[in-house]
Amino acid sequence: MKKSLNIVFMGTPEFAATILEKIVNSSHNVISVVTVPDKPAGRGRKPTPSAVKKTAEKHNLPLLQPSNLKDSVFVNQLKALHADVFVVVAFRMLPKVVWEIPPRGTFNLHASLLPQYRGAAPINWALIHGETKTGVTTFFIDEQIDTGAIIAKKEIDIEPTDDVKTLHDKLMHLGSALVIETLDAIAEGVVQPIPQKSNLQLKEAPKLTPENTRIDWNLPGKNIVDKIRGLSPFPVAWTLLNNHGESQRIKLYKAVFEKKEHQEKIGKLIISKKEIAVAVTDGYVKLNEIQLPGKRRMSAIDLLNGFSFGENSYVS
Repeated sequence: MKKSLNIVFMGTPEFAATILEKIVNSSHNVISVVTVPDKPAGRGRKPTPSAVKKTAEKHNLPLLQPSNLKDSVFVNQLKALHADVFVVVAFRMLPKVVWEIPPRGTFNLHASLLPQYRGAAPINWALIHGETKTGVTTFFIDEQIDTGAIIAKKEIDIEPTDDVKTLHDKLMHLGSALVIETLDAIAEGVVQPIPQKSNLQLKEAPKLTPENTRIDWNLPGKNIVDKIRGLSPFPVAWTLLNNHGESQRIKLYKAVFEKKEHQEKIGKLIISKKEIAVAVTDGYVKLNEIQLPGKRRMSAIDLLNGFSFGENSYVS
């Protein structure tokens, strides 16, 4: 018979909620769930629960929603649960006073093959950098971000057609399986954590900002297309469209690159009946899905049906 663990689960978004669901349906016991306080959302600014809270309520699991993770009341509530292990997925950075509580440790699931892509946006940055493989890693939390000893990994290919949504979903299900395997291994006492190597050339996965999501049209075409798909459908790459003497910020969801020699100025828009192309250093980036301010996301063909581009329009 399988040994089972008493678990406190900590997480926030859909990615974490899917993994919580998997644990609930395993041989292990979720004795409490920790998530963020409800946040105002929508036009009425109505307090909205996280995806993890919705899953916890669906299964009638005890719930904690602290605003301060160092608060002594919250810390004492965790200690009183006498959990074997804490499982953390897409949550906040835990203080040592929290992660050192359970006797079997606190482990995190990270959506990359650590030590590569430590940080807040590993799925996006793997795509932006044109990686062909990525994966998920479980590791014991320590005092730094994503640096703890590795428990286990699972690898997956990145397909040329993947964007953030498709890769997110693949890693979410891969991560669910890895978390269960990790819990089973901890329960059986067979875990042998391996310290992360520190002598490697590491690629980071920092938080996405308005500055690092803007397209630089001076990059090679493939790099530009990788960046667009690495930010689609969220938070979305952007650029300035300069057209008829006006400048407006537009979002770019899908693009393809055509390698070709030309004499056009970088950033110039080449408009035909069915295509919107941008001249780049080594060819043309064809913009297949675009969103104008205040408009819906649409295909290039739909946009061309009702939008006028000037002869000297360009992006920057």
